[in-house]
Amino acid sequence: MRIFYDPHCLEYSSPGHPERPERIARTAPLIKQRHPDWEWRVPEAATDNELLRAHSRQHIERVTSARADFDIDTPSYPNIGMYARHSAGAAIEAARAALRGEPAFSLMRPPGHHATSDRAMGFCYFSNVAIAALDALETGADRVAIWDFDGHHGNGTEAIVMHNPRIRFASIHQFPAYPGTGAKSFANIDNYPVAPFTPRKQHVEVAKPTLEKLIAFKPDLLLVSAGFDAYVRDPLLQLTLEREDFAKFGEWLSNIDYPVAVVLEGGYSEDLPELLDAFLTSWND
Repeated sequence: MRIFYDPHCLEYSSPGHPERPERIARTAPLIKQRHPDWEWRVPEAATDNELLRAHSRQHIERVTSARADFDIDTPSYPNIGMYARHSAGAAIEAARAALRGEPAFSLMRPPGHHATSDRAMGFCYFSNVAIAALDALETGADRVAIWDFDGHHGNGTEAIVMHNPRIRFASIHQFPAYPGTGAKSFANIDNYPVAPFTPRKQHVEVAKPTLEKLIAFKPDLLLVSAGFDAYVRDPLLQLTLEREDFAKFGEWLSNIDYPVAVVLEGGYSEDLPELLDAFLTSWND
């Protein structure tokens, strides 16, 4: 397993904000301690050309020189453009590593799946997984599948990749919930809304065929937006998954013959390090 991580991603924060440095600061040492043989790499920042595959130049400039908050959830932190570029770069490098036959995980912040081509929102500034998918298509992959099991709908990823016949996107998420999208499927987009308080067994039964459908697409690369806010004790949603369910998701990935790269999205409970370890351990088995 190759982990892309840069401790500089811990340097920005806002009091009381759920997307806080401790999410990663507590996870990285636990993963290093339990898996000493895994390889850690510091990612490069995404370039303008890489970002422009998914975002408008105006959006890139706004994030780079941000002086006002984008919305109540998405502050204009000092140097947020730099942090967001490195998070996008980590997703790109994870995807490239997977295509070389090296399973890879991006342990970075900020997350990305809410950012659209011209809007930062929902804690997200650049659409990391969409950027990585489009980079993969430019660098040798013919088809890319994206599996988003974050508890919120990946509206930004969807908006960027929709109607691209070389990409298939699936999202399993609570509905209704932020951002209020993801109720319907269309074209290359498969949405699987899950009602609040859906029993965990039923949620898992919904998730399994979503992945199977993506595999039937025969992608050259599977990108995973791994969010852990569907956890029963996550403070932002009302879903019911337990640690064992995320381990099950990892087990499914371990049985896939296609290259897989995983990018961290949400997950805001104190148990995030344990949830991530359960998922990664099962995937790496």
